[in-house]
Amino acid sequence: MKEYRIALLPGDGIGPEVVAPAVQALEAAGRLFGFSLRFETARIGGAAIDADGTPLPEETLAVCRRSDAALMGAVGGPKWDTLPGDRRPEAGLLGIRGALGLFANLRPAKVFSPLADASPVKNAGQMDVLVVRELTGGIYFGRRGRLTQDGVAAAFDTEQYSVPEIERIARAAFDAAARRRGKLASVDKANVLESSRLWRETVTRVAREYPQIETEHLYVDNAAMQLIRRPGSFDVVLASNLFGDILSDEAAMLSGSIGLLPSASLGAGAFGLYEPVHGSAPDIAGQDRANPLATILSAAMLLRHSLGETAAADRLEAAVDAALAVCRTPDLPAAGLPVVGTAAMGEAVLDALR
Repeated sequence: MKEYRIALLPGDGIGPEVVAPAVQALEAAGRLFGFSLRFETARIGGAAIDADGTPLPEETLAVCRRSDAALMGAVGGPKWDTLPGDRRPEAGLLGIRGALGLFANLRPAKVFSPLADASPVKNAGQMDVLVVRELTGGIYFGRRGRLTQDGVAAAFDTEQYSVPEIERIARAAFDAAARRRGKLASVDKANVLESSRLWRETVTRVAREYPQIETEHLYVDNAAMQLIRRPGSFDVVLASNLFGDILSDEAAMLSGSIGLLPSASLGAGAFGLYEPVHGSAPDIAGQDRANPLATILSAAMLLRHSLGETAAADRLEAAVDAALAVCRTPDLPAAGLPVVGTAAMGEAVLDALR
């Protein structure tokens, strides 16, 4: 029997609560499809700050490097909000992406059939979009600082991209479009930003390598509007770090709840870091109220992209769809169905998986 090594990074807030049912789902999928998993837990974010004095201990990176994939919960919380930026929990998340060379963030958002009426947008029922977000460049990693100008406090953040950075994320997005429905929308602000002009020029050039892909370019403000106006027309959305972060959250809400949005952070090899897009939600931590489905769907992406267990991934995604037909967590419209907690929703997925 094939065995895979998985690094578990539960993190902060609701992170440990949503990771636990995802682990159970992975184990159940392994039993069904004839593989086993060995899990090794490590600290990141606030939990690592409290225990190790840093948001990203070297041991956490070592655990990830000897694993086939990593599954993470969430990081952050008000407890650490007064720390300097480079010592806050979020620095651990940015740091692990850079240290492991994870430059492509895949964020799929679709409307599950039992939630066809849950979207705040009337025409979202056919939405099935994959946001491909550049992950290790742009304004999140650019030079930043504080200064004083004429006696007034000011701050700056730098948006910077190189041609190789844009080329590699563009190819990842075009490859994804080739596996899906053959359409790609590249998002920028080329009418204002020089970095976006380079982005558009580079994506246009890379597009010539993929003549079978229908490509369009959208300014980010128009893209945000069109996601509301015609969500079903989008297939793959290619965006920078900042724009992809914002647009994927918009797509998540179109699907009914950010509690349904998984993600995969990938590099040049098979290893990936998988996590729900939602935050640590410290206000509901420990109350059995968190929606575990985004983490379970992230586990399905782990099966597909890092382990190559496509049939198991398909089965797990179908189990989530089936679970939504029988119960809901508090963040989702109940539609007359029982409202259950984190553990019970995880059990509903397991029942459907079996």
